[in-house]
Formats: sequence, C-alpha cells, structure tokens
Amino acid sequence: MIELFGEVLGTFILILLGNGVVANVNLNKTHSHGGGWIVITAGWAMGVFVAVLATADISGAHINPAVTLGLAFSGLFEWAKVIPFILAQMVGAMLGAFTVYVFFRNHFEITTTAGAKKACFCTAPAIRHYRNNFFSEFTGTFVLVLAVLLITMPQLQYESFGSAKVGLGSLGALPVALVVFSLGLSLGGTTGYAINPARDLGPRIVHSLLPLKSKDNSDWQYSWIPVFGPVAGAAFASLVHYFISCNC
Repeated sequence: MIELFGEVLGTFILILLGNGVVANVNLNKTHSHGGGWIVITAGWAMGVFVAVLATADISGAHINPAVTLGLAFSGLFEWAKVIPFILAQMVGAMLGAFTVYVFFRNHFEITTTAGAKKACFCTAPAIRHYRNNFFSEFTGTFVLVLAVLLITMPQLQYESFGSAKVGLGSLGALPVALVVFSLGLSLGGTTGYAINPARDLGPRIVHSLLPLKSKDNSDWQYSWIPVFGPVAGAAFASLVHYFISCNC
C-alpha cells in the first residue's frame, strides 16, 4: 500500500510542477508569462527531480507507466504490481492536473486562448501527422527508459527483487532530471514530449471534465499517441537492454 501511495504522490508532484510551469508560461498575467520553451523544459526536468527525490525510497519513483512497463519487460519489476502502479500513477496525475487548475484559476479565467489553456493539461503535436507523432513519442520514451535500464543495470539483483525499490529512484533524482531536460531540448518540440502515458491521459481527462471558459476540445483523436507511443518505446528499450545485458 505504501508503494502505491508513493506513486500517487510522486506523479502528483510531477504533474503539479510540470503542468504548473506550462500554466506559468501560457496563462495571462502570471509573472512568467511568455517565458518560452526552455523555461517549460527546465520546469518539467525540475518536476521530475523533486518527484523522484520525494518518493524514491517509498516506491522507487516510477511516476510513469512506461518506466513501470519497461522494468517489467526487462524482468526487473513484478508483473503483479504493474496495473496497481499504473492506476496509482493515473490518480496522481489527475490530482496534480486538478490542483494546477485550482492554483491558477484566476489566470485561467482571464486567458481567452483555448489552446493555451489545454496545453496546461495535455500535449499536442506541432504538426499533426500521426505516424511521425507516434515515432516522436516512441523515440523519446525509448531514450528515457533505456537510460534508466542501463544506468541501473550494474546495481540490480536480477534473480530476486527482495525489498529493493526499483525504478527512477535507483538512478538518483538529478540524473533522471538531466535526461528529461535533454529530451525536452532535443526532441520535445514535435509533440511536447509526453513520454509518459499518465502524464498526458490523466490531465486530458481532467481537462475534458473542467468547466473552463473558452474551452477547446480535449482532442481525443490524438490521445492514443502519447499513450501507445511511450509504451512501444519502453518495450523496445527493454529489448535493447536485454541484448546488451546478455552480451556484457
């Protein structure tokens, strides 16, 4: 139970700080309005840093279904825990998104650009081309999950999980944040680099339910991309990790 609480808490912090920086940049009359992509990327990286720092010892700080699945595909995480972890991550993401709305409510009310509001919840492609968008999410998540698996590989006991908390926390908070920062700077501009199904789907659900003024549709036609792209990227990362670990 405490592990699931850790995933709820960690994903809550991730979305609160990550979508919080998007709201800070996008919404009218905030002190950071118009801060730009580098500010958003740095904010997401620091959100990962704080979330991992806070929950590494509780759950391993997966805070991402793609990480959970990548570890399970690689035999480093118990399959029986996968669905509960993902559900906990979804709950945390939705709570984080709702808290961002409450925190910035006055700024949401005076912002009239529907797309700017939606961006405070979920991702959207810069150029809508589903095959290329899928590849963007696939590639970004592949790099993230492979980095997790390779950096943790020398420290893990493959035969038994025991009481060890396996996940982003085994890397340490700062290296994970730097990976996310690098991904945002290099690969994030095409789709907003969700690289995390819970990070996109949970807040997208919240966006669809909230009574926002000048509200855009929640773009459910696109919503499968930031879910299945990261899952496929995590699966491929686990295959590459398996090949490397068998030949080291």
